[in-house]
Amino acid sequence: MSAPTLRGPVWVAVHQHRRVLWAGSALLVLTALILLYQRYSATSSVSDFAGTGCSVAAPTANCDSTVRGFLDAQYAFHQWLSNTGVVLFALPGVVGAFVAGPLIGRELESGTYKLAWTQSVSPARWLMTKLAVPVVWTVVGAAALVILYRWSRFQGPEGVYTVEWYDRLGFAGIGPLPVAYGLLGIALGALAGLLVRRTLLAMSVTVLAVGGAMLAMITWVRPYLWPAETVTAGSWHLPDLGWTLRHGVLLASGERLDRVDCVDRTASPCEKLPEGAAYFVDHHPASHLWPLQFMETGIVLVLAAAVVFAAFRVLRRSHA
Repeated sequence: MSAPTLRGPVWVAVHQHRRVLWAGSALLVLTALILLYQRYSATSSVSDFAGTGCSVAAPTANCDSTVRGFLDAQYAFHQWLSNTGVVLFALPGVVGAFVAGPLIGRELESGTYKLAWTQSVSPARWLMTKLAVPVVWTVVGAAALVILYRWSRFQGPEGVYTVEWYDRLGFAGIGPLPVAYGLLGIALGALAGLLVRRTLLAMSVTVLAVGGAMLAMITWVRPYLWPAETVTAGSWHLPDLGWTLRHGVLLASGERLDRVDCVDRTASPCEKLPEGAAYFVDHHPASHLWPLQFMETGIVLVLAAAVVFAAFRVLRRSHA
């Protein structure tokens, strides 16, 4: 049996943009290879450092260079975990801009789409074909990079430098969010390309739309996707509680004062707790990771589906 081959509009889309697809794939592979190398280097440094008898907490003069080399390797691994998070974080905007500009906007601007429509290809099928290529590339590429990121982070060495699970870049690489945001970027790119019909302008609009949507979700929606837990105590010296959302003083009346607000008061309850008051911290513990991930992923996928529906409606009304 011969291997399956691409035919028709799909082959045309892949052939037209093969250089961009190869360049994007090469970037993902290069990022993965560097991350693998840094993980190997960090793991090796841990085992080598363990046999030296040196300590990071109490280094001696003879161990200065050894400790420095160990910390450099751990920091480099930490940096590449963050850099991989940057790639996953930026991927939706890059893919969306590609869809809005070279994939859709350019054809509408130049009028070359008419040729496809005269070859027994309906407008709806034309758009579906255009979106199929970046969708497959995004799902496969983002999923592979997320798997590698998770493996490197959770199966890697217990180093000095860590990326917290609630960090914006760290959170992006842990679960399915990069795939969901990538699909949203494709949807927004398709809608922008159909509405603007100009290559560069459509790309700019898409990047702004994707960036705005991600910023809104991360800043104003994500912290409240799952009920936060509250811890109270008689002092500020609370243990590491994970992702801290708010902290301050809880008065006996039930009034909450953020730490910044109560410090500004003349008789600051932050310095000396009034009777019946306690310090409080609203936080998300590590157990909230997956509820937050799945809630945000579901919302983003629903938004992506709604934007795709809007794109097909625009296409239908413009070329009925």
